[in-house]
Amino acid sequence: MDEIIEILSTVHPEVDYETETGLIDKKIFDSFDIVTIVGELMDEFDVEITAEHMIPENFNSAQAIYELILTLQED
Repeated sequence: MDEIIEILSTVHPEVDYETETGLIDKKIFDSFDIVTIVGELMDEFDVEITAEHMIPENFNSAQAIYELILTLQED
C-alpha cells in the first residue's frame, strides 16, 4: 500500500490518500493523471491494467487501487 500512496503522491501530493475515497468522483484525478498513474502501477507491480479495469470504482481511493493490484497479481 505504501508504494501505491507514493505513486499517487507524485501526481497530487496535497491529497490525504489514507482517507480520500473520491479521487475520480470529486475530479481530483483527471484523465492525464490516470494515464500517468496506470503506467507507474504497471511498471512497479508488473501487472497489466487494461481498459476493462479503467472504471471509477477501481481508482476512487488508494485502497481500491491496492485491491485492483492484488486481484491482477493473483491472475
